[in-house]
Amino acid sequence: MSKKTLVLGASLKAERYSNIAINRLRKYNHGVKAFGLKPGEVNDVEIDTELMPYEDIDTVTLYLNPKRQEPYYDYIIGLHPKRVIFNPGTENPEFYNLLKQHNIEFEVACTLVLLGTGQY
Repeated sequence: MSKKTLVLGASLKAERYSNIAINRLRKYNHGVKAFGLKPGEVNDVEIDTELMPYEDIDTVTLYLNPKRQEPYYDYIIGLHPKRVIFNPGTENPEFYNLLKQHNIEFEVACTLVLLGTGQY
């Protein structure tokens, strides 16, 4: 079953993990939305440069360091995702606590590993 995922911190650079994650999510037929600093397209996914009121987001996968996440706390919580994935380098105990207060699950994990092992 497809889980619509928002990739926050999306990059057009093919070597970036966020870019690889978009491609891998599409390979596994997941719906993907992407937000990044530069507009463009990865696979068949447009990278939005403005925060959009996406609906039915199951998972937000983060590719922003903790300091860069702070301006997006309210936005992410407002999307009401089922979970937020903190990829390596994005770990953020402050944000974990906010997510807990809003009954949003979170995982400190690698999206690519979760997909590759069938745990996504």
